[in-house]
Amino acid sequence: MLLTQHPQAYVPPDPGPYPEDVRPQNSVRFTPVQVQAILSGLQPGLTMLVGPPGTGKTDTAVQLLHTLYHNFPQQRTLVITHSNAALNDIFQKLMQRDVPARYMLRLGMGEKELDTDLDFSRQGRVNATLQRRLDLLTEVERLAQSLGVPDDVAYTCETAAHFWLLHVLARWEAFTAAVTQSAAHSDPSMVASRFPFAAFFADAPGQPLFSGKDGAADLRRAQGCFRHLQTVFTELEEFRAFELLKGANDRGDYLLTRQAKVVAMTCTHAALKRHDFLRLGFQFDNLVMEESAQVLEIETFIPMVLQRTQIGGAHRLRRVVLLGDHHQLPPVVKSQALQQYSHMDQSLFTRFVRLGAPHLQLDAQGRARPSLASLYNWRYAGLRDLACVRQGEYMRANAGFAYTAQFVDVPDYNGMGEVEPTPHFLQNLGEAEYMVSVYQYMRLLGYPAQSITLLTTYRGQKHLLRDVVARRCAGHPLFGVPATITTVDKYQGQQNDIVLLSLVRTRVVGHLRDVRRLVVAMSRARLGLYVFGRQALFSQCYELQPAMAPLLQRPNVLALLPTEQHPTQRAENDSGQPLLVEQPQAMSSLVDQLAMHWQTQAAAASSLQAN
Repeated sequence: MLLTQHPQAYVPPDPGPYPEDVRPQNSVRFTPVQVQAILSGLQPGLTMLVGPPGTGKTDTAVQLLHTLYHNFPQQRTLVITHSNAALNDIFQKLMQRDVPARYMLRLGMGEKELDTDLDFSRQGRVNATLQRRLDLLTEVERLAQSLGVPDDVAYTCETAAHFWLLHVLARWEAFTAAVTQSAAHSDPSMVASRFPFAAFFADAPGQPLFSGKDGAADLRRAQGCFRHLQTVFTELEEFRAFELLKGANDRGDYLLTRQAKVVAMTCTHAALKRHDFLRLGFQFDNLVMEESAQVLEIETFIPMVLQRTQIGGAHRLRRVVLLGDHHQLPPVVKSQALQQYSHMDQSLFTRFVRLGAPHLQLDAQGRARPSLASLYNWRYAGLRDLACVRQGEYMRANAGFAYTAQFVDVPDYNGMGEVEPTPHFLQNLGEAEYMVSVYQYMRLLGYPAQSITLLTTYRGQKHLLRDVVARRCAGHPLFGVPATITTVDKYQGQQNDIVLLSLVRTRVVGHLRDVRRLVVAMSRARLGLYVFGRQALFSQCYELQPAMAPLLQRPNVLALLPTEQHPTQRAENDSGQPLLVEQPQAMSSLVDQLAMHWQTQAAAASSLQAN
């Protein structure tokens, strides 16, 4: 006998009547390789994912954490990164997914840099839990009044649990039994007339809750309302421990060892607090490590031993997911002897890839326009561009610039190139003045300050750039300070629309000869990259040729279109009739002229408004 099955569309359950009951939806579209990586990370064992720049490595990690939480709700996941910036990036994206805030914990000093009003530190989560408990008990008291229950059932989480069993659940079971019995009589008004919590949900939007005409739709709505009540009492049951524990430290320890499902920290914090974690009996099932190619081998092992083995020698750890890019910067080892002769700058992630361990590599970038991606995609076999970088702003030129990427040759400034005031503290005043003038020029054309980043390959130049910006821009109402002024090494994993890069050196190439640092430097920009350096030096470096060759095909003099305003509708391949600016002094003069013109227009507008 053959059974015929009729497929039906899946109808998700009603989340509840209030806006806060609606779960956040994921808006990221994943590539087939990203989906394969997520599925691999859900399997027990080791998963390794190589993520070239702009391929969505962080989004993949966040989706994996989200899926682990929902597929294995009883398991706990430890998130480890090398830097606070990367950890905060993962945490902020995870907050936008369907993972309740009460299950998330961020340890370490970098928690203060999170761009959110919520406090995810240990004490911050305890305070939020206690406040949430009071809010939920207030809701329980309102529910009791709507049901006519006179007792003080909202005094503690324990009394609320008794109220749930004796009054709420009992009324719901009686209601469902009555609805089931009336289904045979096809009475569509039964749900609307017998729903026991109608008075409590009278303040819910979309009144009336039930139409009284479609029994199935009304029942689904009633189940959503009951699901809201279940969530309230489930949270209160989880908060009972915070009533029993009176000390702030005890509550924080309970949050760390029992309550939190996703615990995030840097590898440095894990090493410093390992003995505390072992003393508290901290346990976790999954380990997700981002930036693992920047982590020393010993630092990779430390998070795996933050918990004690179980009785019989078994280990609770089930999954280890390593995400990184061995083509970018390695771990920092200051001792040259240990770095060169002991290979301590080789991460465990790089070692596994070099030895041929199975791994996945993301193959589609969605960060930079194709012309900029060509500066570094030669390093990755099969790296392609997503469709999103071939439309919209990616197809338009950068306002005021003839080209989207250019190498600008900077000659000696006042007879000097690079200087070294103290050992290993390299500076180049000509490039610093030139870059700050270009930044001022962009601000005069209407570019937002937050869309511009000033990068350099040396720490001394970073401090010089900050000094020049403070002197020329910080106090001016029009210019302000750019989004970031930092070194290439510190900016790995971040991005911005426009990047101005200073190479500093004029005598020898220096550590930019390391191709991994070159890849990082060339892959930070989304829409525009302008490199300031000595062409005669860097054009002769063999290691830099794949990235420098496309740049050197264009003029080595900054080509500008000062009559444009941001944003422009000019096509990317339309260079117009550019103005060539050959010296830092000429760029400064151009900025002064544009600033005077802006001040004249502002004064005329003010006088017109006054009249």
